[in-house]
Amino acid sequence: MQKRLSSVPEAVRPLWVVVLSAGLIVGIAMGLRQVMGLYLQPMTTELGIGREPFSTSMAIANLIWGLGAVAAGMIADRYGAGRVVVAGTLATMAGLYVMYAATTSFDLMLSGVLLGIGVSGTGLTALVGAAGRAAPPDQRTAAIAALGMASGIGGFLAFPYTHLLMSLVGWQTSLLVLTATMALVLPLAWPLSGKPTSSSLLDQQTLGEAVKEACTHPSYLLLTIGFFVCGFHVAFYGVHLPAFVADKGLDASVGVAALTTVGLANLVGTYIAGQSGRFIEKRRGLSLIYFGRCFVFLGLLFLPITGATVIILSAVLGLLWLSTVPLTSSLVATFFGTRWMSMLFGVVFLSHQVGSFTGLWLAGTLYDLTKSYDMMWWISIALGLFAAAIHWPIQERPVARLAAAEAA
Repeated sequence: MQKRLSSVPEAVRPLWVVVLSAGLIVGIAMGLRQVMGLYLQPMTTELGIGREPFSTSMAIANLIWGLGAVAAGMIADRYGAGRVVVAGTLATMAGLYVMYAATTSFDLMLSGVLLGIGVSGTGLTALVGAAGRAAPPDQRTAAIAALGMASGIGGFLAFPYTHLLMSLVGWQTSLLVLTATMALVLPLAWPLSGKPTSSSLLDQQTLGEAVKEACTHPSYLLLTIGFFVCGFHVAFYGVHLPAFVADKGLDASVGVAALTTVGLANLVGTYIAGQSGRFIEKRRGLSLIYFGRCFVFLGLLFLPITGATVIILSAVLGLLWLSTVPLTSSLVATFFGTRWMSMLFGVVFLSHQVGSFTGLWLAGTLYDLTKSYDMMWWISIALGLFAAAIHWPIQERPVARLAAAEAA
């Protein structure tokens, strides 16, 4: 009997097909995820609630995303990424609709759960394994960086797109349009369908063996702890910047322009990160990224807050935004190979999302208490210095199992 096309192994498809399909999915899904901060002010004003419930809802979405990323990565590594993408797309559409119909804080929480499940199946974590397996080792970091760049393009287009929709049809109806936009992802799942194949003896490790090996690997544990800080930074900045700008008396368009600039600059930063492995160790690059973010947060504390200042600092932060992803995920592949790459990166990403949850919850809570974001900027600086320090001692080499097999 002839095999169905949906069962074609991942490795049969050309690298450019896998990267293009995965990039389009990531661009749409991550772009729509990043615009949720634009709804903070209009939703909380119309529903008559403080910023804490909305911020907590987005925090829950990020936490669920992290928990779901481990399961989604496990399924994608074992059965292929296509079915994970379809399930994630449907969950995102449901979450956007619940957000459209929300009237209470509980509705926002439910929306956050659905959106978190959705992005766990359509975001970077579910697809790095497909890209990593399709690419030869010398192109792996660049292939994963392409997905990060696609996420940046998605954010660059999604912010003005959503802002225009909100201006034309109102914030509530715009969520229905975003729901329809997300449906475009469904046909893009087909090129990523099919069960991953094991092309060498290096890929025969079981799930239990992979988990045990990772949990006893010091460099992997340091990488996991450090990614908490990345999540804290980007979630806090992405969701609360529009409100921070409004608090300073600037027009709402400044926040939109600043976050759009983050997405544009992220393209450059992620591309540089994808190529940097040829010139500098990945762990060093990560330390420099986290250290550089501290100067952006210092600027928001001590420089005059004008439209130009916010946009320039956002451009700098954009260079350091998702540039962590190709370096971090490539280190996972360097340590353990690609057999369980999505799942093991999903564990690292869970730490990222715990950081996102913490950053969003803490920002909303501290703002409601102090009516200021100053304390959050200082916390972000301290965490940036911490992350820069703990990435430095990471040992960038494969585990003994892989080294021995490659030598043999």
